[in-house]
Amino acid sequence: MIRRAGLLSALLLAACGAEPMAAQQPTLDGKPPILIAHRGASGERPEHTLEAYKLAIEQGADYVEPDLVLTKDGVLVARHENEISETTNVADHPEFASRKATKTIDGQEFTGWFTEDFTLAELKTLRAKERLPKLRSTAYDGKYEIPTFAEILDLLAAVNKDRKVPVGVYPETKHPSYFTSIGLPHEAALLTMLDTYGYKGRAAPVFIQSFEVGNLKTLRAKSDLPLIQLMDAEGGPADDAKTTYVAMATPAGLKAVAAYADGIGPNKAMVIPRGALGTLGDPTSLVRDAHAAGLKVHPWTFRRENYFLPLADKGGIDPAGHGDLGAEISAYLRTGIDGLFSDNSREAAAVMKGPK
Repeated sequence: MIRRAGLLSALLLAACGAEPMAAQQPTLDGKPPILIAHRGASGERPEHTLEAYKLAIEQGADYVEPDLVLTKDGVLVARHENEISETTNVADHPEFASRKATKTIDGQEFTGWFTEDFTLAELKTLRAKERLPKLRSTAYDGKYEIPTFAEILDLLAAVNKDRKVPVGVYPETKHPSYFTSIGLPHEAALLTMLDTYGYKGRAAPVFIQSFEVGNLKTLRAKSDLPLIQLMDAEGGPADDAKTTYVAMATPAGLKAVAAYADGIGPNKAMVIPRGALGTLGDPTSLVRDAHAAGLKVHPWTFRRENYFLPLADKGGIDPAGHGDLGAEISAYLRTGIDGLFSDNSREAAAVMKGPK
């Protein structure tokens, strides 16, 4: 009877999309995994605004993540993309109507308004808006400015003044080879800014990430700050047509990454894939293989809306409804990941650190 009951339980778990509890695997350095606020508390405020970063810190984030693009006058600002019609009210400004353009970036054609065609002063006249209005509140649209990287570092300096453990910064260089091609490279501006604010050495509370390879190698030649090679489940680096992310995620590929980076930031499906019905499958060997190469693993992105959750963790059929994000995160923590990106720092912190 015991064996038959065990078999029945396993079948029921599989049918429900759940999976038996796996043993907890260790992180690379044995320390607790870090919580990275993906674009700030972007599940509750317009992404990449000072208000989103502030809220994420209040909710328990260990790092805040600004995606960095450049303005016409060479200033680093936080936007997910250099095309800003999805995240700002630029289309409502008639004085900028003539700036609308079509450009090819990383081999894809985009039409809209681009940060590199605006001075910082001009961008400061715009206001942020929710990027996912069908899933999230638009109550804060039109209230917040586009922040500069310096303003984000000022915020962290103020927050960390009385903290024993500082909140770190986790910038991503967006489309670095494209920006280099138009005479606006990231590297010097980024490293100068981090140095000015005291981010020095491998122990500094900072990670620099990129989906491209050349950018990270250039940074490694100029700095010993920790670097993260981002990876998607498909495609490859925009600056290396011969390489795929799948190949980079093999043991041999990870060994090559370890020559210039300190970790990887994979699409979470590369750690635990989903089945055809949206159920979580068995973990891959990626975390184990990365750790064997001496690389940390910080998968992305964990979100509470049903639209993004595995089948067993959904809270209903409304795509904008909230499900059990903690259950999904728990499954990934058991693989030994060293941190994760989440739009919802409050829910992530609850499972990663326990209630305050």
